[in-house]
Amino acid sequence: MYARVSPSSRTPLSRTGRRKAAPAATVLAGAVLATGALFPPTASAARPDPVQNSLNALVADDGIPAALASVTDREGRTRTYTAGVGDLKTGAKVPKDGQVRAGSNTKPFTAVVVLQLVAEKKVALDAPVDTYLPGLLRGEGIDGRHITVRQLLQHTSGLPEYMNAPVFADFPAVRYRYFEPRDLLDGALKQEARFAPGAKWEYSNTNYLVAGLIIQKVTGRPVGEEIGRRIIDRIGLRHTYFPTPGETTVHEPHPKGYEREEDDGPLVDYTTMDMSMGWAAGALVSTNSDLNRFFTALLGGELLPPAQLAQMRTTVPAEVRGPGVRYGLGLTSTPLSCGGVYWGHGGTALGYRTRGGVTEDGRAAGIAVTTAPVGAASQRVEAAVDTALCR
Repeated sequence: MYARVSPSSRTPLSRTGRRKAAPAATVLAGAVLATGALFPPTASAARPDPVQNSLNALVADDGIPAALASVTDREGRTRTYTAGVGDLKTGAKVPKDGQVRAGSNTKPFTAVVVLQLVAEKKVALDAPVDTYLPGLLRGEGIDGRHITVRQLLQHTSGLPEYMNAPVFADFPAVRYRYFEPRDLLDGALKQEARFAPGAKWEYSNTNYLVAGLIIQKVTGRPVGEEIGRRIIDRIGLRHTYFPTPGETTVHEPHPKGYEREEDDGPLVDYTTMDMSMGWAAGALVSTNSDLNRFFTALLGGELLPPAQLAQMRTTVPAEVRGPGVRYGLGLTSTPLSCGGVYWGHGGTALGYRTRGGVTEDGRAAGIAVTTAPVGAASQRVEAAVDTALCR
């Protein structure tokens, strides 16, 4: 899930609006340097760690309040990193491997549940949505009889973005509002289809809203419970959860998340909010290490039979997400500067951005920052993942 706070524009969860870098970045950097928050006591000046340096730069140069990382090397050794401050008001330290809102990293969890149902022969990838939700998808150029489950998971359905609905034009006004999935879908169905099903690739959170509704219809259980039972509990993700209706807080130690409500405005604490607006597309809360564990288990065959994992890894070009990026069924492949690719997804929720994934040879890296950077700063977050996996 991706979002931007703005009273003057409507921006889908899959994108962030244009914002200027924090003018107080240098002051912030000086403050955390003075407290020693950027550098661990054991850091060696002779042999600087490239991952720590990347996080330090995101704080010092880009004005990001906090950056966190969890990195596992080829030998299975894991190291966690922090930079910046966890609370701009109090100057509290960043909790190691703290919880964050994982945004669209929820999508591969939702996709895995759908593909498990495919393996159980309860869902067919190439069946139309109307097979499971008859008559639900109808609108201008929208017809659930011609959109398949595969196209939902692959973002090739042409469904419009529900976050473009007028209700999200003034985001602060709905920060604590509870949305039923059908309320969100109605906002999408009032718009015209983006293109004919299968004609192209375009990211839309509405696809995973519908996928979540299919899960609920087929299983008879809430999507959050299915994600919990089939994935979180199964592989022991102890710090990951799907918020229950009405929840607005983050359960465990976490850095606070911040956004600007206007391009040049101050950073506003957006840690607490109702994530029902993200639902099966972006509600999950997790940690870098838990996300690394999830993607490692997924690519290692612990969650899906070989046939369904192969379908998940069958990709189409998604260059809008970055050079050489390809999208499968809720899973992306991203080229590495040192060769090969890493598999993951990434997510942005208000106050947080998460990036990372795993390689075929067992490397894993997850990086989280406590605001949604744009432009060059956004690219430097992506580069930090590359540094962590290629160092």
